[in-house]
Amino acid sequence: MEEVENKKYITAEELKEHNKEGDLWISIQGKVYNVTDWAKVHPGGDIPILNLAGQDVTDAFIAYHPGTAWKYLDKFFTGYHLKGFKVSEVSRDYRKLVSEFSKLGLFEKKEHVTLFTLTSVAVMFGIVLFGVLRCTSVWAHLGSAMLLGLLWMQSTYVGHDSGHYEVMSSRGYNKLAQIICGNCMTGISIAWWKWTHNAHHIACNSLEYDPDLQHIPVFAVSSRFFSSMKSCFYGRELKFDTLSRLLVSYQHWTFYPVLCVARVNLYLQTLLLLFSRRKVPDRAFNIMGILVFWTWFPLLISCLPNWQERIMFVMASFCVCSIQHLQFCLNHFAADVYMGPPNGNDWFEKQTAGTLDISCSTWMDWFFGGLQFQLEHHLFPRLPRAQLRKISPLVIDLCKKHNLPYRSLSFLEANKWTLRTLRTAALQARDLTNPAQNLLWEAFNTHG
Repeated sequence: MEEVENKKYITAEELKEHNKEGDLWISIQGKVYNVTDWAKVHPGGDIPILNLAGQDVTDAFIAYHPGTAWKYLDKFFTGYHLKGFKVSEVSRDYRKLVSEFSKLGLFEKKEHVTLFTLTSVAVMFGIVLFGVLRCTSVWAHLGSAMLLGLLWMQSTYVGHDSGHYEVMSSRGYNKLAQIICGNCMTGISIAWWKWTHNAHHIACNSLEYDPDLQHIPVFAVSSRFFSSMKSCFYGRELKFDTLSRLLVSYQHWTFYPVLCVARVNLYLQTLLLLFSRRKVPDRAFNIMGILVFWTWFPLLISCLPNWQERIMFVMASFCVCSIQHLQFCLNHFAADVYMGPPNGNDWFEKQTAGTLDISCSTWMDWFFGGLQFQLEHHLFPRLPRAQLRKISPLVIDLCKKHNLPYRSLSFLEANKWTLRTLRTAALQARDLTNPAQNLLWEAFNTHG
């Protein structure tokens, strides 16, 4: 460390030494901050800070925080500046776009998407109740089940939006919207979603750090999983054993059937987190919301006349909602992956490499929740979904300018790309030269 022109400087190598729990430093715009204590109460959780500590994180900070957040940084300032701090041309253009969007007020222009979506959810829920409670036709019950699956999709989109920016008039109402749309309506905890989703955004398509790619023993998007790597998110080894080899070897055939029951895993993951020893924000409210779901949903199913219809109802609702699970897989499974922690100096590049857009007509924006513009969402996570289609041409131009990939595929093409990725890994898994351990993967212990 040295002092130049009354400023104290720290080198990038020295900054890297402060990247462990209990010693977390970051750089923003060349100024170095000690966020060790802040990580414990960070609204976005400690995972993003742990993953990016010891480096410059300006682009990630800009992407996730409004302009009002800058004034809170001073209390964490160490007095050091980062020696040799430079801004790449890509980052410079990215920050310019963020500034322009802010001046245009795009981050505040949410339009009436949330109101329309919540209204549609309420109407659909009413129809579902009517179809189950007042109708005797099996076709009415099947239609109600399919509508419930669509309801879950739309309710999840509101929970997702409220997790990235305030869709309601205040922070309190925003949190209430999260609990109702997430926990109460879908049975999936907003606390679990925030925990995994923030990690996914920060470490997009890192095999070791992105939980959205860690689906061993069922799926593996890369042969690198065959080495039983350690998940830096779950803090445990993802064992590639005999069971994993068997399942992964046929994953391109089991992909769609597994997605039809994927919600079961999400329910389990929710319960494992809420009743784990981890620090969970608003644990009591999340548990109360889950109890609401596990009250109304079983009661609704019990109103059906027989077990055959009850099974049909559950499976039909799960199958329809699996379209949303499929969409999330299409956005990332066939994109580029990498090993190691995320790098704060290539934020724009990593997001373009790790995401695929799904091209569709404007009238389908409601169905996909705006997340078909996955790259735009990853680059500007605070941007309301109503603005994503509008800013897409600017993102395309910026990618062309810096020779970065912008991949927008039709729904059918995206499925083909994903299946091709899964098939490639499946064929590699069948290679008996890769050693496998005769151990069962402990899926229920991912949270410790």
